[in-house]
Amino acid sequence: MTKTLQGKVALVTGASKGIGAEIALKLAADGAAVAVNYASDQNGADEIVRKITAQGGKAIAVGGSVADPKAAQDIVDATVAAFGPIDVLVNNAGVYEMLPLDAITPEHFHRQFDVNVLGLLLVTQAAARRFNDGGSIVNISSGVSTIAMPSTAVYGATKASVDLITAVLAKELAPRKIRVNAVNPGMVITEGVKAAGFQEAGMRQQVEAITPLGRIGEAAEIAAVVAFLASNGASYVTGETLHVTGGLR
Repeated sequence: MTKTLQGKVALVTGASKGIGAEIALKLAADGAAVAVNYASDQNGADEIVRKITAQGGKAIAVGGSVADPKAAQDIVDATVAAFGPIDVLVNNAGVYEMLPLDAITPEHFHRQFDVNVLGLLLVTQAAARRFNDGGSIVNISSGVSTIAMPSTAVYGATKASVDLITAVLAKELAPRKIRVNAVNPGMVITEGVKAAGFQEAGMRQQVEAITPLGRIGEAAEIAAVVAFLASNGASYVTGETLHVTGGLR
């Protein structure tokens, strides 16, 4: 059976762990050569590359923070140098910190907007210049962009920005047949979520109680949707935000 991304080149930012790692593994399983970007966890990225190559796939680890203009360009350049022009870009790199209004600081604001919004734009700008026409860009947003949970004023605002950017770039890049979509995950237990203490704080139980499907998501479920949007199976889909939240809206 022909793999849906056979011969394609993919760049996944923030792919050393969590949802990004699952996306990289899924795109590789579907036939893509994958650049696994990381900001600080080289060991994690190297392990994802090892898993891909052990299955006969092609992958490299590429370090660099997407929020740094030079690093963003270098990430794209390294991908193209290894595999050729890019067909699939997954903007997964992101940071999150939940704070109530009274605790918000300029540092809290800029850290999240620099990575989640500016970083996404910088990598997309650099990648679009080295993109094959007819490719696919998938932005990882979040269900919080519309759920509007308490203490998510800044993080939620970054993801609402991602939703708007997705719609805008879908129109800008349409003449080149480059599709741009967003995937908005619900709560998924990853290393970052565990580190933030959400499970201990009872947030998991709260989210599951109001989610129609009655459970949180798995990283592989997000990766499967990303792989669909990256494939020709979604050839007439662009400018969309697909909520993968178990029905929680």
